[in-house]
Amino acid sequence: MRVGVLAITFLAGTVLLTAQRRELTIDAGTPEGAQLQQIGQESDQAKKLQMLEKFATDHPQYEGIAWVYAQMQPLYIKQGNFQKAIDAGEKVLAADPEDVRMAHETLKAAEGTKDPDLILKWSNRGSDVARKIAASTKPSEDEDEEQWKQRVDFAKQFDTYTEYALYAALLRTPDPGKKVMLGEALEKRNPESQYVPQMAGPLFFAYQQSGAKDKALALAEKTLQKEQTNEDMLLAVADHYMNQKDAGKVLLYSGKLIELMQTKPRPEGTNEADWEKKKDLSLGVGYWMQGMTYMSQNKFADAEKSLRASLPHIKGNDQLMPSALFNLGLANHKLKRNKEAVTYFSQCSKYKSPYRAQALQNLTALGAR
Repeated sequence: MRVGVLAITFLAGTVLLTAQRRELTIDAGTPEGAQLQQIGQESDQAKKLQMLEKFATDHPQYEGIAWVYAQMQPLYIKQGNFQKAIDAGEKVLAADPEDVRMAHETLKAAEGTKDPDLILKWSNRGSDVARKIAASTKPSEDEDEEQWKQRVDFAKQFDTYTEYALYAALLRTPDPGKKVMLGEALEKRNPESQYVPQMAGPLFFAYQQSGAKDKALALAEKTLQKEQTNEDMLLAVADHYMNQKDAGKVLLYSGKLIELMQTKPRPEGTNEADWEKKKDLSLGVGYWMQGMTYMSQNKFADAEKSLRASLPHIKGNDQLMPSALFNLGLANHKLKRNKEAVTYFSQCSKYKSPYRAQALQNLTALGAR
């Protein structure tokens, strides 16, 4: 008597199609076949897994051993035993390196561990398998064509999923170095991936936190060429060009920062008080950068307007406020508004800052002391 046993139907979320696995024909007249038939009739999942494990131990050379490990893997995943699920996947793929379904299931097991290194490993391996299947040639036998089409379609969708797995892991891991590792791997594999622009913000922060300032800047400039919706990138690039004394680019990016923060709604999931604080400071720094840059160009009217606009937003900021007040005093003096100049120099002199001594001297020169 020969009993045909089919592999478990595979459902991969909402986007992946099923991928046909080879069937295993079991001869119930053999000890191995009888044992597998008994296992197939067992309804208790934990007991079934124990029986499968015993079968694998007792019959390591069985011709269908890979199929057995394929049955074990989802049971391990259900238990949360992700490492054993990965080990089972390794054994199946050793027997059939083009088993794209198993590559996907093993990647899912790696994701269960939340280990960035394992996720990267199985994302890479899964993509390799998927791309090999996607590039396969159409079979000559007519009866295999539909199955081939399904397999190729599955592989293409799975390849996209391997990119998502890296993106999701990047968002989840708190380690900046691991974020960089995952982000760079994703961009290297597919620079046009839909997840590359989505990961730009988190990757930018990871570069900054890991001390890779040059990479953070390069990523920011690249991202800002396409869209200017990230205030942190706008601020970083404006600050860089301010240090480089590139007035044109400082005004460009600080202007975009101000424009953005005047209209940008609170991001979903962000605390309202924290967002208002960030929004306020971003506007203040944007106006301050504008004003200081205009001062360097001797455009005193523009500088006075921008620095005055910065004051409500940088109130309480002992780093920016003294320079803003001092330069407001200087701009007003150049504009022959000495009354206003005295007001600003006087306010500046109350701060313990590098500007205090000069502010006091200017007040003396203006007859205000």
